Amino acid sequence: MGLLDSLEGMAASAMTGSGSDQAKVAGGLMQALQEHPEGVQAVLNGFQNNGMAGHVAQWASGELQTATPDQVQAGLGGTGLIESTAEKAGVSPEVAKTVLASVMPMVISHFAPNGQAPEQSQFSGLAGQLMSKFL
Repeated sequence: MGLLDSLEGMAASAMTGSGSDQAKVAGGLMQALQEHPEGVQAVLNGFQNNGMAGHVAQWASGELQTATPDQVQAGLGGTGLIESTAEKAGVSPEVAKTVLASVMPMVISHFAPNGQAPEQSQFSGLAGQLMSKFL
C-alpha cells in the first residue's frame, strides 16, 4: 500500500461519521490538497496574496495562533479548497471554514515550516503524519 493509499484510508476513516468535525475537515483538506494542481502552494499563495503574509510567516515559524473563519475565506476564497474540503468532509462550507480556522495554522506549520510548500510528491507522506494527529 502506497502513501497515497494510506492517506486516503485515513481520510475515509475520518469521514465515516465516527470522527469529529475537526478530523473530517482535516481529512477532507488533505484530499483536496492532493487533488488541487497547486497543492499546499495554493494555500500559501492564497493567504499571501490576500494580505495575510504575516499569518503565514507566524504559522510557518510554529506560532499556531488560530485564524478566523473570515480570514480563511479571505485566504482561500477563489481557490476552490473550502468547497472541495467541505464536500469531501461531508460538512457545510461554513463548518469547513470554522474548523479550517484552527487547522490551517497546523497545516502551514507542518507542510511549510520555512514558508515554502513541499513538492507534491512529498505531500502524501507529510499528510499522513499530520492526519495521525487528528485520528
